[in-house]
Amino acid sequence: MKEKKKIFTWLQYALFLGAGLFLVWWQLRSMNPSQKEDFLISLQQANYLYIIPIVFMSLLSHFIRALRWKLLMEPIHYFPKTKNVFSAVMVGYLANSAIPRLGEVLKCSILARYEKLQVDKLVGTILVERIIDLLCFVIFIAITILTQYQKLKKFVTGQFSQINGPDTINSFIKIVVLIVVLIATIIALWQLAKKYPKSRVMIWGKNFIGGIGQGFLTVLRLQKKKTFLFYTILIWSLYLFQIYIGFYVIDKTAHLSIGAACSVLSLVTLAMIITPGGIGTFPIFVMQVLLIYGISKSNGQAFGWMMWGVSTAIVVLGGFICLLLLPYFNRKKDNISFLE
Repeated sequence: MKEKKKIFTWLQYALFLGAGLFLVWWQLRSMNPSQKEDFLISLQQANYLYIIPIVFMSLLSHFIRALRWKLLMEPIHYFPKTKNVFSAVMVGYLANSAIPRLGEVLKCSILARYEKLQVDKLVGTILVERIIDLLCFVIFIAITILTQYQKLKKFVTGQFSQINGPDTINSFIKIVVLIVVLIATIIALWQLAKKYPKSRVMIWGKNFIGGIGQGFLTVLRLQKKKTFLFYTILIWSLYLFQIYIGFYVIDKTAHLSIGAACSVLSLVTLAMIITPGGIGTFPIFVMQVLLIYGISKSNGQAFGWMMWGVSTAIVVLGGFICLLLLPYFNRKKDNISFLE
């Protein structure tokens, strides 16, 4: 039995290693020749001394995010170990690099597995996190607009002037169709729930939604609200200063201000939502923003690919290492921390 367990463990490690290598290959393969060239240029021009604090702040922001997630679990009497929560967060980021939002579900499943928790309640806490992050994003955009209004006005006007009528109409029709399909699906599910209230699927669905609702209401019962707010401000501040210090990596962007960093952060946050890990969109969005501040396209793309490369390397390596460490962290049964 022990031999079989060892073989299974090694196969699991091999699978994780293969997944990590595949992810690196997939992201590099997604670049076109021009993007690869820009990425190589950014590496050649980089002052690697400034990358060290960027890596430190990136890992610190992930760790603070894990601590903030733990605060959301306290009202539902979940007290997982910090090392498991941090590892789950890193694995979630790794999964998001391949498929957007997959990591949110995966990190809940991983934490539930090692801490013997309920996935549905953890999903509820993640929904709270995402709503708060969305609110922070909106506030951050508002601050950016107020402080960089004149520069952003020119950029936004130029973007809207490139939109033609037919494309706009087609996009609007697609949105309307999506809304109609969503509403029809909700109505159909509601009718099925009324017709078959005691079916296993409906009972499971009700329990799952109830668990999400219970996790979602944690913010109302959160006792350490000031600590939660402090963590949230610290996370976004670390995001901002990563970009600001990143300007010093390349000579052509070293003169840019914290206001330019605000503009870049606003757009790259959107880029990370649109594509897995911001692949492709991250450097393009960065380039477009930096054009406002007089940075050429080539230098803007070089900076974008440099920042994307650093952040992706942290996520891939950190996520992969955490996948390997999780079984080690939880090798003893008494490591489980769960309060009924």
